[in-house]
Amino acid sequence: MTKDKKQYNIGVTMSGGGVRGFAHIGALKALSEAGIEPDIMSGTSAGAIAGALYADGHKPDDIIKMFNETKLFKYVEFIIPKRGLLKMTGLSRVIQQNLVAKTFEELPIPLYIAATNLSNGKCEYFSEGELFRRVMASSTIPVLFPPLLMNGKTYVDGGVINNFPTEPIEDKCNFMIGIHVNPLVPVDEFTSLMGIAERSFHLSFSGQLAAKEKKCDIFIEPKGIGNYKLMEVSKIKEIYNLGYKETKRILKENKELLDANT
Repeated sequence: MTKDKKQYNIGVTMSGGGVRGFAHIGALKALSEAGIEPDIMSGTSAGAIAGALYADGHKPDDIIKMFNETKLFKYVEFIIPKRGLLKMTGLSRVIQQNLVAKTFEELPIPLYIAATNLSNGKCEYFSEGELFRRVMASSTIPVLFPPLLMNGKTYVDGGVINNFPTEPIEDKCNFMIGIHVNPLVPVDEFTSLMGIAERSFHLSFSGQLAAKEKKCDIFIEPKGIGNYKLMEVSKIKEIYNLGYKETKRILKENKELLDANT
């Protein structure tokens, strides 16, 4: 009995992961070189940023050029703690200046973005309306960044509830590719508030992954990605290359499956 054809053929879902999200860009480059282009995408946090820029028509090499290797302060700004320790000034500017589409409806590739509604404790999936603020809402890591107020509601990073949002597109595509850049690795000591916040954030969604991995026809998690810190901006190109090389390897291993389905 053949499966019913769904609205889209290839779906790509991408996890959050801070700076590790640059591995998503490397993975998308490897997919593109193999002739695999997503027909629909979903993402949380760093995955939402990568998804928005790619769905907007930017090539992976162009996206990496937007974020020149630099110091952390060029992307974020330390503030007096009230609702967060950092302010995403530079990051916000880069995304806003480079997004051509102002709304989801203008994107060449349909996109779903996950964000956490802090008021009711539920995950919301955005796929229409204003694009930029919803991307930023999905990326506001609790404690590190202040929550974002939108339409009278307070939002934080989608990863608090759903760091690997397969749900909004799994019933819409025939073939799912998952890119996960936030594995839970052992940590022996914690020497900073940021390190404690980062670890707590990872633990909050680590239990979801096994079930979601099974929903993916191809699952990509670059080996060694967990060795990079959430805000290790100086390693952008290194992380990008890690995602690229691992995706090339996985595509080679799964060539027959891909040939039959893409």
